[in-house]
Amino acid sequence: MKKVIISIIIIGLVGFMAYKLYSNKEKNAREVAIVAQKEAQVAVRAVKATQESVAELFTANGTFVAEQDLNVSSEVGGQVVKIFVKEGDFVQAGQILAQTKADRTNVQLDNARAALQTAQSDLKRFESAYQTGGVTAQQLEQARLQLKNAQANFNSASIISGDTSVRSKISGIVSSKEVEEGTLVNPGQPLFNIVNINLLKLKITVDEAQVGSLKVGDIVKVKPSSSAEVIEGKVTFIAPKSNGALKFPIEIVVPNTNHKLKAGMYATAQFGKSNEQSTVLVVPHSAFVGSVSQNKIFKIENGKAILLTVKSGRNFGDKVEIISGLSAGDQVVISGQINLDNGTPVKIVE
Repeated sequence: MKKVIISIIIIGLVGFMAYKLYSNKEKNAREVAIVAQKEAQVAVRAVKATQESVAELFTANGTFVAEQDLNVSSEVGGQVVKIFVKEGDFVQAGQILAQTKADRTNVQLDNARAALQTAQSDLKRFESAYQTGGVTAQQLEQARLQLKNAQANFNSASIISGDTSVRSKISGIVSSKEVEEGTLVNPGQPLFNIVNINLLKLKITVDEAQVGSLKVGDIVKVKPSSSAEVIEGKVTFIAPKSNGALKFPIEIVVPNTNHKLKAGMYATAQFGKSNEQSTVLVVPHSAFVGSVSQNKIFKIENGKAILLTVKSGRNFGDKVEIISGLSAGDQVVISGQINLDNGTPVKIVE
C-alpha cells in the first residue's frame, strides 16, 4: 500500500512538472510572437489629409517646341557639289541650300526636249498629209497621242532637273547640316533641319478637373525656367480626348521675336486667378508612391499600410489636391513607402 501511494505521488509530481513546462513553453511562444510582431512593424512618418482653402490657381509644366520644324531632303539622288549655308544661318522659304550634280538629269531633259520637238514636227506633217488623204484619221490620232506623251515626259524631266537644287520649304534657322560637299545622297535623304522659332508652342497636360475651365483663345501667363520674365501666351489647342495617363494635352503659343527662348526649354503655365479661393482636400506631394501621375498612396488603417488608388487634381506647390479616394482625417504615409507592401504593419514615428 505504501508503495502504491509513493507511486501516485511520483506520477503526480511528474505530471505537474510536465504541465508547468508546457505552460511555460506556450507563454514563451506568445511572448516571442509579440516581440516578432513588434519587430515586423515598419517605421514610417504619416500625416492626415486635410481640407484647406486654396487660390483658384493652378500651374502646369511643359517644354517649348518650334512653331515649324522641318527636315529638308534631296528630291533626287546624286553627288552634292555645292552647299550654300551653314548651321545657324537664317534662310528664307525657297532659298537654295545645296546643289546636287545635274549631269544625268540634264541629259534626260535634253532627250525629252528632243523627243518633244520630233513629236511636234511629226504631228504637223501628219495634219498636212491628212488634208490630202495621205494618212488615215487613225494615224493622225496616233501622232497626237505621241505628242501628248512627249510633252508629259518633258514636263517630268524638267521637274527632276529643277530638283537638283535643294530648297528650304520654310523660313527659319539652320539647326543642323547632315551633309558635306562631295557626299552621295539618295532621294528623300534628310540633308538639313530648319526650325522657325518666331513663335514657340508650350506643350503641357492638365487633369480633367482643369480642362473644363479652359478654352481655345484663353490668354495665360507663361514663365520660362531660364528667365524671371513672365510672358503672355494664347491657348491654341485643347485635345478632344485624354492620353494614356488620363491627362489632356494643351498647346500654348507664345511670341519669341528676339529669339531668346529656344525649342526644348522648360516653362510653367499659370491658369486662373489668385484672388479666388476654394476649399479642397490636400495631401503632401511626398505621400504619393512614385510619381503623382500613378495616383498610389499608402493609407494607415488598424496599424497597417493599405495601398490605395486615388484621383489627384491640381498641384499647389508641395501639396496635391485629392478629388476622390481619401477623406479628411485619413492618415497617409509620407516617408518610408519604399519598405511597404499592401498590408504591411507599420509604426508611426515623428
